[in-house]
Amino acid sequence: MKYKVFLLVLLGMLTAFGPFVTDMYLPALPSMTGYFDTSVSMVQLGLTFSMIGLAVGQLLIGPLSDKFGRRRPLVASMLLFIVSTVACIFSPDIVFFTAMRLLQGMAGAGGIVISRSVATDEFSGKELMKMLAVIGAINGIAPIAAPVVGGVMLSATDWRGIFVILLLIGVVLLVGSFMFRESLPAERRNTGSVFSTFASFGTVARNRRFMCYVLQQGFAQFILFANIASSPFIIQQHYGYSPLVFSVCFGVNAVAIGVASALSVKFRRPEGAVAASCVGMLVMSIAIATVLMLDGSFWAYEICLFILMFMMGLTFTASTTLALNSERERAGAASALLGAICFLAGGVVSPLVGIGNILYSTGIIFITGAVLSSVFAKMAAKS
Repeated sequence: MKYKVFLLVLLGMLTAFGPFVTDMYLPALPSMTGYFDTSVSMVQLGLTFSMIGLAVGQLLIGPLSDKFGRRRPLVASMLLFIVSTVACIFSPDIVFFTAMRLLQGMAGAGGIVISRSVATDEFSGKELMKMLAVIGAINGIAPIAAPVVGGVMLSATDWRGIFVILLLIGVVLLVGSFMFRESLPAERRNTGSVFSTFASFGTVARNRRFMCYVLQQGFAQFILFANIASSPFIIQQHYGYSPLVFSVCFGVNAVAIGVASALSVKFRRPEGAVAASCVGMLVMSIAIATVLMLDGSFWAYEICLFILMFMMGLTFTASTTLALNSERERAGAASALLGAICFLAGGVVSPLVGIGNILYSTGIIFITGAVLSSVFAKMAAKS
């Protein structure tokens, strides 16, 4: 029982690790332009490269964990993170910093992909869904909570102080990695060559049911990342509220995602949670698009957004459970593909909200994500 609690805590921390690596320093971006004497776009490349690292890292580490087990790739990921974070802190210029952010992202990806793989190794059925409910709740909250935490810390330190905290978290996770018991025994590992290990992506991608649920969640992530990218401008510039009000709203909406991810296990079948989520996302996306396009009140916007985040949160646990249950033999590769597609979706959608009128573009992206998520949910149910 004690080890199960330890495992739950470790997997939760590893799940939150990637989003904290990418997002925690966001409030410090303006001050970093002065520190490195560079442009805003150059500083933002650090965020872009960390997202690329998170996507590519999962594609590399996931299949390797199917061949070599979960523990060794996890320890290696944490060691790489510690080295790259120290390098970030002492970066002499923005180019070196950006390169180290790529390595940081790849290292953080190890925690994300292995946490889902370990859950699939250790649990199945309803137990797996409960474990993934915790992981899904953290995965939904972390990208939103990380900038808020970073903003609070920035009042007492600078951007390097934030990276020192990330370094300490990395050290804690490295210790936890050494305490972790291998969850994939040798007889269940991929026995082929390293090349054949990566070739397993082809087998996973040909699983129609798996890919439908991955794409269903990927398009739901359109809504999450569109909200992360647009809400600072909508709340502070359009509605004229302070950064503190924005942080509070961010936090409240994060709670909606977390609660929904936890409540999704109450459905008799995960397919029911996915269906309810898709209907809710579509209805609330249309509602919030209407509010934004008709210049509705702030409270109408926030209430609709809260409900939208809740409905979106229902799908994280359920669709992840359904996807990974359909690819248990290649859990590492499956988890990697799932994570990479979701992060790539975030990377694609984030700049799109800035095209034209942000109120219109945000509403359109919300509706597009909800419609496509519903389409793939229906396709998955038929496969």
